[in-house]
Amino acid sequence: DRQTLVAVLQFLRRSNLRESEEILRREARLLGDDFGGSAATVASSSPGVVAATAVPPGKGEARTGGCGVAARAGGRPSRRDPKRLRELVLGHKVGGGVVVEDQPDVSAVLSAYNQQGDPTLYEEYYSGLKHFIECSLDCHRAELSQLFYPLFVHMYLELVYNQHESEAKSFFERFHGDQECYYQDDLRVLSSLTKKEHMKGNETMLDFRTSKFVLRISRDSYQLLKRHLQEKQNNQIWNIVQEHLYIDIFDGMPRSKQQIDAMVGSLAGEAKREANKAKVFFGLLKEPEFDVPLDDEDEEGENEEGKPKKKKPKKDSVGSKSKKQDPNAPPQNRIPLPELKDSDKLDKVMNMKEAARRVRLGPECLPSICFYTFLNAYQGLTAVDITDDSSMIVGGFADSTVRVWSVTPKKLRSVKTAADLSLIDKESDDVLERIMDEKTASELKILYGHSGPVYGTSFSPDRNYLLSCSEDGTVRLWSLQTFTCLVGYKGHNYPVWDTQFSPYGYYFVSGGHDRVARLWATDHYQPLRIFAGHLADVTCTRFHPNSNYIATGSADRTVRLWDVLNGNCVRIFTGHKGPIHSLAFSPNGRFLATGATDGRVLLWDIGHGLMVGELKGHTDTIYALRFSRDGEILASGSMDNTVRLWDAVKAFEDLETDDFTTATGHINLPENSQDLLLGTYMTKSTPVVHLHFTRRNLLLAAGAYSSQ
Repeated sequence: DRQTLVAVLQFLRRSNLRESEEILRREARLLGDDFGGSAATVASSSPGVVAATAVPPGKGEARTGGCGVAARAGGRPSRRDPKRLRELVLGHKVGGGVVVEDQPDVSAVLSAYNQQGDPTLYEEYYSGLKHFIECSLDCHRAELSQLFYPLFVHMYLELVYNQHESEAKSFFERFHGDQECYYQDDLRVLSSLTKKEHMKGNETMLDFRTSKFVLRISRDSYQLLKRHLQEKQNNQIWNIVQEHLYIDIFDGMPRSKQQIDAMVGSLAGEAKREANKAKVFFGLLKEPEFDVPLDDEDEEGENEEGKPKKKKPKKDSVGSKSKKQDPNAPPQNRIPLPELKDSDKLDKVMNMKEAARRVRLGPECLPSICFYTFLNAYQGLTAVDITDDSSMIVGGFADSTVRVWSVTPKKLRSVKTAADLSLIDKESDDVLERIMDEKTASELKILYGHSGPVYGTSFSPDRNYLLSCSEDGTVRLWSLQTFTCLVGYKGHNYPVWDTQFSPYGYYFVSGGHDRVARLWATDHYQPLRIFAGHLADVTCTRFHPNSNYIATGSADRTVRLWDVLNGNCVRIFTGHKGPIHSLAFSPNGRFLATGATDGRVLLWDIGHGLMVGELKGHTDTIYALRFSRDGEILASGSMDNTVRLWDAVKAFEDLETDDFTTATGHINLPENSQDLLLGTYMTKSTPVVHLHFTRRNLLLAAGAYSSQ
């Protein structure tokens, strides 16, 4: 029998009899199966990334079949070995850091649903468990209720797979009403799977089968469940728990219903605690130092006060706080960043002058809001971006055009033709002015090139380039000097939902329907990194202010933080009950705000990997989030036609981030987020799709007027 075989194999390995072990395993067909295979199956079933690296035997590691993930020597890796699991989940760097996703074989995946019980008893099994959980003590009931949904799905799929269609239908009808309201969309998909054939091509179904559903339960509740299932000889349910669920057990008080509700709701349950343990360098990079010449008016002002004229080097407000390196910042050269050009330095100087005149916001001093309404946008406005200096605004439209407007009196001009350029005196002081063709000046430029709706747009920090991504599967880079397309980046095979430039330029990220995000550099045709792990479309992407990390939001209702250096997933945040459509990092890099179709804004502490706040108020999808320049205020814009302002300082003060909270995920969110709400501003009938704080903290908002 198998147990004996495994014991013999373990003995052979311990005695270093490699060849005999290999022969026996080949004979017994235990290649990727049980021995060491439990690690391989965990790996292929984890929502993380599985890398296709095979380690040569004889390096203290043994080869396993299947995925080619190396399992440790020294016996069968335990399913509960979190450190090992984490290595498997995070995957390894392959070929310059691009991580290869291991696609499960459909028939192998489904065959795990081999018949294991009497189909007529499924309802009895489930209602028996339901009765047991509902009659257990309050403190355990909330935790054990998490089992209802994954067990319901797996038992239903098992019935369908084994062609007990009438039993499956009656099982579904009897129990689907008991599931939490936030699983309604998934249940709708599930109800359409009524025959074995339907299961073959269904992605949702495959995800559910291949990724273990994660439940976080206290040890006491788990023991209670285990005892009940063993006494009742309820093997059917116990098998599913062992086969398809990953129970993350913690020591300590069970969590309350409210604490659990805050964290659950994603496609694959909660994140394992191990997934959020890696160190993240969330601090900011040191600003480069250079002298800032003072304005003439500043100098006169100083003279009147009788002080000597001094040209002090001023630094950006971020750099001016301390000359020391931020202890949480990544090393300056951790990833290669582009050199500062002279024009960038000039822009930084302008930025500093603006920052000196910046309004300090707070509950007593709210920003003015200037709303750009796109009227008669019958082409269907699908994306907006505004340059950092607030001089240009771009709209992406469903008719596949990209339109750029100047919002200052300065018109948009193209560079002259080559023939005209050859006549210019290159030594003259105003050469940059002379190369521009006055005849082309206009407030609006339309860029043609995409062959489908444009879902994302992003200006480069130096305002020389513009990115757009579209349903046609490409990301295009446009020149804002010539208003022509420079490159079309092809890598996604399906619609690309979002794209964004790094705050330092050069790099950009894109995310799409193919469930992966890709990191690109403007001068490479191929992506530099592929971030794979989400179980559904990547709907929005954002760079961390230090450019070392990328956050992605997905329709699988999770947010992931990826390390640009090695492509690893370093944080998984669960808690939203619908697809995520907006992300914003706080200016100090410590916090992340996320908004979704559930109308909630969730706040996350990146360093500790914890949810630290929930802002309720919006009644529809949140498409725009932005922190003010100093991080005192968070603005959110939604399809409910409102902009809301929240007190970010208050939201992030007095955080409980002690070791216990971090270890168990016992988060205590304030019942009421209304005391953080500073203001709600209605538009007439315009959903808010973009928000932007100017360098002086004026809030700009944008959206297209909808007449219905």
